Amino acid sequence: MVPPAIHATTRSDSEPAEFILPDFLSDCHYPLRVNAHYDAVFRVSEQWLFDEGRLVEPEITKFVGLRAGYLTAACYPDADASHLRVCSDFINWSWKVDDWLDEFNVDSALGIRECCISAFRDPINFQTDKTAGKMCKSFFSRFRETGGPGCVERFIHTTDLFFIAGAKEVDNRAKKYIHDLESYITFRRDTSGCKFCFVLIEYAAQIDLPDEVMSHPIMMATEDAANDHISWSNDVFSYNVEQSRHETHNLIAVLMHEQGLDLQGAVDYSGQMCKSAMRRFEDNRATLPSWGEEVDRQVAIYVQGLQDWIVANLHWSFESTRYFGKDGQAVKQDRIIKLLPKRPL
Repeated sequence: MVPPAIHATTRSDSEPAEFILPDFLSDCHYPLRVNAHYDAVFRVSEQWLFDEGRLVEPEITKFVGLRAGYLTAACYPDADASHLRVCSDFINWSWKVDDWLDEFNVDSALGIRECCISAFRDPINFQTDKTAGKMCKSFFSRFRETGGPGCVERFIHTTDLFFIAGAKEVDNRAKKYIHDLESYITFRRDTSGCKFCFVLIEYAAQIDLPDEVMSHPIMMATEDAANDHISWSNDVFSYNVEQSRHETHNLIAVLMHEQGLDLQGAVDYSGQMCKSAMRRFEDNRATLPSWGEEVDRQVAIYVQGLQDWIVANLHWSFESTRYFGKDGQAVKQDRIIKLLPKRPL
């Protein structure tokens, strides 16, 4: 379990002891909706993760505190139980993969990529003894039963982008490389995992949007804006834990490094960037072209799904123990983060 956010720590007078979060919730007026099948599905999916992922303590306690089932239910509030189950299994698997990538070297990261993509390509016949690949075979064989061909290909492609970026992040971490802001923004869109989660919007709604829609510049800009808001707000929420681990794949660290901002200045700048991303999302949403009545109906469902992801990510971040330990509700109210001490190198 992530340690509670409040710790006694020794710091020099020049180092801040705390920072204040941007008021993300006041800036986001979208309603939070939670799937009616949440209770029934998340328990089964969580047990699937424990069994198939071979989790043992303290991993089990950590994943219970993560509340990934709540995030999934809020991101896909209109899905039926069977589709929500596949989404939940996948989201649970993705968190486990994220933890694996924190521990892997580049070769291991590329190895899990090859295994998982092969499992996606042929989940029935592909054989592997690797846990990650077996889990892929389990949920993606069910995904393929109702997922449209475009949806299936987009899912495989975006997951591949995530693995490629994840391996690069592993390499950057080893080399202590810090991106400039422009390259970080592009790179973060792949490491966030948002792209494959957005494909699940189509799957959950049982729609399959045409390639001409998904490749349209305004649709891509709408997706990027949603991805940016989710990724950047997540960077703010996760910064405290990440700085204690000396990690720099974070918007705040990039801003402090490139622009010479102090911690609070970088946090405030990140908040303004998130506001700008929200405006871009709304502006692009309002200017999407028409592709005909039926496709427009499906596009509206998909963009609603992007909106659900934005608001769900904000609320879940305070419900989970991942960033604020058991202090999530207090942080949600006062927005004050006490900095954790840095771990020994």
